Amino acid sequence: MGKSINVGIIGYGTVGSGTIEVLLDNKITIKRKTGIDINVKSIADLKINEKDDKYLKEIPIKTTNAYDIINDSEIDIVVELIGGYNPAKQFILDALKKGKHVVTANKALLAVDGLEIFKLADELGLHLGFEGSVGGGIPIIRVIKEDLVANNINEIYGIINGTANYILTKMDLEKKEFAEVLKEAQQLGYAEADPTFDVEGIDTAHKITILATLAFNTVIPYEKVFVEGISKIKQVDIDFANKLGCKIKLLAIAKKHEHDIEVRVHPTMIPERYILSKVVDVFNAIYLVSDKVDRTIHYGRGAGAKPTGSAVVGDIINIAKWIESGCKKSSPILGFKDKYTQYYPVRDINDIRSSFYLRFNALDKPGVLSKIAGILGKYSISISSAIQPGENSPGDVVPLVFMTHETLGRNITNAVNEIDSLDVVKEKTVVIRVEGKR
Repeated sequence: MGKSINVGIIGYGTVGSGTIEVLLDNKITIKRKTGIDINVKSIADLKINEKDDKYLKEIPIKTTNAYDIINDSEIDIVVELIGGYNPAKQFILDALKKGKHVVTANKALLAVDGLEIFKLADELGLHLGFEGSVGGGIPIIRVIKEDLVANNINEIYGIINGTANYILTKMDLEKKEFAEVLKEAQQLGYAEADPTFDVEGIDTAHKITILATLAFNTVIPYEKVFVEGISKIKQVDIDFANKLGCKIKLLAIAKKHEHDIEVRVHPTMIPERYILSKVVDVFNAIYLVSDKVDRTIHYGRGAGAKPTGSAVVGDIINIAKWIESGCKKSSPILGFKDKYTQYYPVRDINDIRSSFYLRFNALDKPGVLSKIAGILGKYSISISSAIQPGENSPGDVVPLVFMTHETLGRNITNAVNEIDSLDVVKEKTVVIRVEGKR
C-alpha cells in the first residue's frame, strides 16, 4: 500500500463542502486505516471564492470548468455533487467514458434517469458509488448491496426526508399548523425556499426508488411510484392520531410480493409504540424486513454537509481500496447480475389494501353521520371506529373521523369522491393510510 489516489470534485455546495471537510480534516485517519493517501487534486464550481475558506485554500487546482477534471489523466475518481439532471448526467457519462470511477449523491438523477449511467459503468467495469444519495450519513446502500446480500429483502419502510419529519414532529409537539412550521423550518435552514421536493414527497420518492431497485433486484420506473406529500395534514389530524394511539409520518414503503411489488410514498399513520414513530426532528430511519436476518433498522442524520459528505467519502475510500487491490472488474453497480429490465410490475395504489383514517368536515345535523356511513358501506368499507366531537352547536362544521378495516384503495377513492359531492360536506376529505396494528 501507500499509493496516492487523486480525486476531482465537481460542485462545491453543501455536500461538496462537507466532502472536502471530511477528506481534509480526517486525512491522517483515513491514511492510518487504509494505507492510502486520498489527494483532492482539483475542484470545479461556477463560483469559487477562497476568502475565509480554509479548505478551499488547500486544494491545488480550482476551476470553473468541470472538464478540466474529467479530462485530467491524473484524476482517478470524479465526484459529481452539483445535483439536478443536466449537465450532471453528461458529466458522469463523460467521466466514465474517460475511464474514471465516479461517486455521486445525485438521487434525483439516478432515480429518474440513471439507467444509462448504471449500464455504462457496468459495461466499462468501472465503479459508481452513490451511498450519499439516500439517508445522508446512514450506510444503507452498502448494507443492501453487500451486508444483506444473502437475504431476500421483502419490505422497506423509510422516514427518509428530514424536512418533512421535522415539520410533522413540530406540528405534534408544538400544536402548530403546517404553514407556520414550514416557515420556521425555512428560517432554520431545514427547508429550501421552494420546499416542494421535500414536503410533497418527491425527494422521498427518489430515494425509495433507488432502495427498492437495489433490494428487489429490478429497475423501478420512477413514474410508477405513487407520491403524496404532507401539505394537506392539519393539526386536527395530528390530534386525532394521538387520540388513536398513533403518529403521522411521511413514509416510503416498498414491498415485494410473488408477482408484483409496491413502491409508494404518502403520509402514513402508524402506532406510537412502533420504532419509526419515535424518529423525530430531522433524523431518518430505514426499516428492512428480510427473510433470514428478519428485521433491521438503520438510523441517523439523513442530510447535511458532514453526514452526506461522510457517505461520499466512504465511497471514495472504497473505490480507492478497489484500485489499490488491482481488481479488474467491479461488482454489479445495482448489486445484481440480471439484465436491467423491469420484471416485477408495480402495483397500482388503488389495488393496495390498507386500513384508512378518513376525516370529513361536515355540517353537524341529524342524519349526516349515517349518510356518510351508508356510502362507506355501499363500497364494502367496514368501519372499525368513529370519532365525532361532542362540543358544538347544530349547524356548525365539525370534523368526523372514521378508522376503517382493511380495504382496497379504489373502494376508498370511490366512496370519498361520492361523499365529497354531498352538500353537507364542506371540505375535501383527508385520507391517510394506516400501517400496523393499533
